[in-house]
Amino acid sequence: MAAEARAGFARRLWDGDLAYSFRNSPVAMVSAFVTLLMVLGALFAPWIAPHNPFDLSTISLLDAGDPPQWVDGGSPDFPLGTDEQGRDILSAILFGSRISLGVGLFSTLFALALGVSVGLIAGWRGGVTDAFIMRIADVQLSFPSILVALLIDGIVRSTLPHDEQDRIAMFVLVGSIGLSGWVQFARLVRGSTMVERNKEYVQAARVIGVHPIRIVVTHVLPNVLTPVLVVATIYFAFAIITEATLSFLGVGVPPTEPSLGTLIQVGNGYLFSGEWWITVFPAATLAALVLSVNLLGDWVRDALNPKLQ
Repeated sequence: MAAEARAGFARRLWDGDLAYSFRNSPVAMVSAFVTLLMVLGALFAPWIAPHNPFDLSTISLLDAGDPPQWVDGGSPDFPLGTDEQGRDILSAILFGSRISLGVGLFSTLFALALGVSVGLIAGWRGGVTDAFIMRIADVQLSFPSILVALLIDGIVRSTLPHDEQDRIAMFVLVGSIGLSGWVQFARLVRGSTMVERNKEYVQAARVIGVHPIRIVVTHVLPNVLTPVLVVATIYFAFAIITEATLSFLGVGVPPTEPSLGTLIQVGNGYLFSGEWWITVFPAATLAALVLSVNLLGDWVRDALNPKLQ
């Protein structure tokens, strides 16, 4: 019975509107394939990467600056060439993608949790609470997100001992990117909550004495999550770009754990010396990842919006 129930659920899911929309959207399928390929490559990097680019015992300066395999002087051991330290570019991209994806994911989850919580409070309480929260949001929106992230990152780092900065750099980066993006979620959830709180089912729950926190969590929250998920998908790509920008500026993850942004920054100094592969391949990987995630976000927005069907 359990196997039949699971099979029936899978069949209903496959025949649903969302799956039908996905099957009939070549852009969504290609974007999902590219995103899945990069995520799997990052997750299984220790097993599928040709080399460990951070193991100094396996790196030789004699291999520094080798071009890609198909260029004269290239080696099959380094399909995409090596950097100035002799690290394999393909392996560095696989390992660097883990950091970029990890920072992007946790930054999005942090911004989502903070923004949804604040938006629910502002929309449900209204009055002075709503005005106070929204004025804070308006002030933050007057500054570019990258500057907010730079400011938060700089303040936190300046208050920490120098020997502690590299150890918690990942947490600082996640926090700074998340704090720079919570406003989008808060404003969206606030507006939806203000609409939902006046509907009949909420009024009925109030009449029968349901606690306000339970009403917000079990009734209002599920009804405001659909647009939030769409924004979260798009914000995920933004968080990856922000992390890459901060790392390119030298305030991201430490050089011992380089992300795609750090790899681009390292290769930028050798771009005009002819060693173009050091920066071009990480940059192309970052562009493909962000583009595929953005296209997936556009599809999710269209698929979940009945007015666009």
